[in-house]
Amino acid sequence: MSAVLVIGGDRLGNITDVLHGRGYQQIYHVTGRKHSQYKVKIPADTKMIVVLTDFVNHNLSCHVKGQAKAKKLPIVFCRRSCTMMEQVL
Repeated sequence: MSAVLVIGGDRLGNITDVLHGRGYQQIYHVTGRKHSQYKVKIPADTKMIVVLTDFVNHNLSCHVKGQAKAKKLPIVFCRRSCTMMEQVL
């Protein structure tokens, strides 16, 4: 089962449909608004990380980028938009 971790955004809306269309069955979502979410742990079955840049701060994105690099996971940065998501995937 392939999973994707989406960081940022209060609601994902139609982005979940785009990700399901790309074959990701499990979608983990972290809004990043709470201070406790700044040290997010990447789930073991995650195959890709998507960071919605207009909804996260610099420290959170750097922390996630470091974890993704350590686990050799692809990470994608984009704005919260279905068309932007389709372009970067």
